[in-house]
Amino acid sequence: MTMISSAGTQPAISVQSGGWVRWIGRGAVALAGYLERRAAIRALLERDDRELRDIGLVRSQIEAAVGGAFNPDMGRMRKPL
Repeated sequence: MTMISSAGTQPAISVQSGGWVRWIGRGAVALAGYLERRAAIRALLERDDRELRDIGLVRSQIEAAVGGAFNPDMGRMRKPL
């Protein structure tokens, strides 16, 4: 007689809780990106106008540059491999 156990067929995380986990993970990634952009803006705002001009920016362009307006790939987080 063969005995089959049903304990191995149940998912470790239900579909609904898996959705919450993904939602929280995406929120954490978005928050980390936001905080990183704000730190970059803060660091650039501390520079004087000559230093900004050396890297090709004026003070009014800092937020746009950090957000990726000049190079759209710079404003996006890398996707995991």
